[in-house]
Amino acid sequence: MRIVMGLLVVGLLATPAMAKDALCRTTDDGEYPCVFTSLDEAGSFEISAAGKPTFELWVDSPGIASVSATFEEGGRSVALPGSYLRSEEDGACWKSDAAETEICAW
Repeated sequence: MRIVMGLLVVGLLATPAMAKDALCRTTDDGEYPCVFTSLDEAGSFEISAAGKPTFELWVDSPGIASVSATFEEGGRSVALPGSYLRSEEDGACWKSDAAETEICAW
């Protein structure tokens, strides 16, 4: 019984972060329902939705992140230009300093 309980605890600890339903907005796609998945404790996340690119935002330091996108299922991840800066007006939004693109997830 102890072995089974131990394996259960190890399995729970190894489970990836749970995804949750959210509302997303990107410059190119507008607002749409999406799935938000936390990637780490720094605030990095992934957003995805059927028929939309999947975005991964990796927090490099507080308020500054790198973003990549996968534009088709099974496709390669492409780094987006510039650094993304967290919006002071809405902390759920990140805007590129190299292009007029923004990614938000609520």
